[in-house]
This record gives sequence, structure tokens and C-alpha cells, in this order.
Amino acid sequence: MNPDPGEVLVTGMAWTTPLGSTLDGVWGALLAGAHGLRELPSPHPLRTTLAATVESVPANLSPSERQLQLAVGTLAEAFDSAGLDPRGRGCRVVLGTSYGPYLDEPAAALDGWARAAASEVGHPHRPVCVSTACSAGADSILVAAELIRSGVTDVCLAGGVDIVTAAKRLGHSALGTMSEDRLRAFDERHDGMVPGEGAAFLVLESAASARRRGAAALAVLRGAGSANDAAGLTAPDPSGDSVVLAIERSLNGRSAGDVAIVSAHATGTPLNDAVESVSLRRVFTNQGDKGYRPLVFATKGALGHSLGATGAIEAITVILALRDGKVPPVYGLDAPMPDFPLPVAVGGPVAFEGRLGASVTLGFGGFHTCLLFERVGP
Repeated sequence: MNPDPGEVLVTGMAWTTPLGSTLDGVWGALLAGAHGLRELPSPHPLRTTLAATVESVPANLSPSERQLQLAVGTLAEAFDSAGLDPRGRGCRVVLGTSYGPYLDEPAAALDGWARAAASEVGHPHRPVCVSTACSAGADSILVAAELIRSGVTDVCLAGGVDIVTAAKRLGHSALGTMSEDRLRAFDERHDGMVPGEGAAFLVLESAASARRRGAAALAVLRGAGSANDAAGLTAPDPSGDSVVLAIERSLNGRSAGDVAIVSAHATGTPLNDAVESVSLRRVFTNQGDKGYRPLVFATKGALGHSLGATGAIEAITVILALRDGKVPPVYGLDAPMPDFPLPVAVGGPVAFEGRLGASVTLGFGGFHTCLLFERVGP
């Protein structure tokens, strides 16, 4: 496949997760069914003391220091993965988070961490900062793609960073969105999420720029769609209308029947799982003669729910799955919901055929985003 000059390519990516920071190392661990959950003591009563934390970032640092360290290290890796100098003026940066450290440490500006991270790696431009709850990482990639398509820049680094903090753990425990056991997405026993943290960035680039630089493409970003139902502060619209709209917008004229895999948001809360189930049924089970239903996988059971970073982390998992032709099992899923409409990866890695993969992200406040990637190569 030879991308057209105007297409948006992924030419670099990096992540830091509770399972490590190398692309293939983390991916191999997910395929093997590993998880990054560990006990994280709390002075406050919580529904669970489990959390998926990044051990390479010291726990004794303040929330703002942990957010910054996580962002800076992963940013530097992402620039390097694409063969880019972070000090170059030809690239722009879009960084996403939920509240980052600022529920625990009030700040004058919510983009302070993003400006500090960009400055620390030597980037000359002020970054765009996106804060759309749990869809922030995915929305950053969407914004970056539009900056390229509109001609603002040829290269854009985008993604998300978020950390586990005391306030976030207390908040989700009080809301009842935190599990009392572990995150069991699409399982009959699901009862909530487990908090996680991490960082992930993708380098997006016009195909024309990539050719000039001699940069290899890891994937093509075929489409990005978003919608907002505004049904409530935390609960999604049970009809799934806005989730369906986000997915359909990302298809960008392609048939839903062409999608081979879907990385689901899959928080393990009964409400989220029900809405995603309804939405996936509406989009993917009425494909006429094709009759093809994409394979669903999800990684929050293994990596925790990293809030504003999750959309970027899961975008990378889709790209790696398309590269390898297989998806990891859904950790914690033993007894799938009987009415779940699509095949789901259970028990071990599952192989598939196809070129297109979708990453679906749902956020508090009704922020829903879908990214569609295509595999490169024959």
C-alpha cells in the first residue's frame, strides 16, 4: 500500500504503562495475559485498594512531579521513535489529560503541566492542551490530525498523560464507578473500574512529509469521529446514539463491515458495558451480505483505567494488533455477558484477518471519540 501524499500517517509512538515502557515488551505481556495491578495503600476507605501504577515513576513524588516526569520521559521517546528533534520548529504538540494532578494540587492554569513538559524536552512551541475527561488522549490525536489536514503543520505529536491520585481514587469510590474486586469488562460479574495511569504519544505526519524525511509509516489514520450526548456529568446516554455517531463519523465513508477489530473502552462498569454493547450492536451487526462482525478486545483489565491517557494507549494497541494480526485476551473476562453482540478475545491471543481497526473511547460528560487506523504493508 502506497499512501496518498495528503494522508495522515503514524510515523512514531511511545508509551509508559504499568507493564513497562517498551512497545513490544508491553504488547508481549498483554498477549500473554499479564496485568499491572498492585496493592496501593490508602489512608481513606475505598471500594478497592488495587491500582495499576507505573513503578518507574517514584510514588513519593508529588502528583504534579509524577505527571511531569511521566510526560517528559514518554515525550522524548516518542520524538526519538520518529527520528525527530523535539527542538525543531516544524512539529506541533497536542497533549491531553483529565485533571492530571490538579484535583489534588490546585493550579492557576490547567495546561501548566503540558507547557512544562514541552519546555523540558526543548520544544519551542506552546502545546495545545486537551481536557475532555477520559477521551482526552483520543481527542488529542483527533485535533492533531485536523492540524495536519488543515495545513497548520506537517507533523504533530499527540497523546495523553494521567496519574493515579488520592482524589481520583476517592472520587471514583464515592461515585460507585470503582470495582470492589477487579475490572471485569463485559463479564457477568462486572462492578466497576480499577484506576490506572500511564502516558502514550503518537507522531502523526502527512504522507508527503514522511516521504521527504524518509520516515517509515506504522499505520494510516483513516478517520476520527467524535460526538457528545450531554446526558449527564458521569452517566452516558443509554441509547448509545452519540457513541454510534462517533464511530460512524470515523468510518469516513467506509463500511462498518470492513472493520476487523475494535478496541473497546470497556471500563467494567455495568452502565458503560451496557451502552457499549448496545452501540456496537447497532453499528456492526447489520452489515447485509458481508455478515462480518469485528473482533473486540480491551486492555483496561490489565492496565487499569488511565483516564486521559487511555485513548492514546489504546490507539497504540490497535496499531500493534493490526501489525501482528492478533489481539490480546481481555484480562478479567471469564463469563461474557450473554447478550454481548460481537466476538470477544477470551482466554488467550486471538488471530484475525483484515486491515482496519477502531479504537473507541467514552468519557464523562458524554465525550465520545473513535479513531480508525489501517495497517500498512501488503
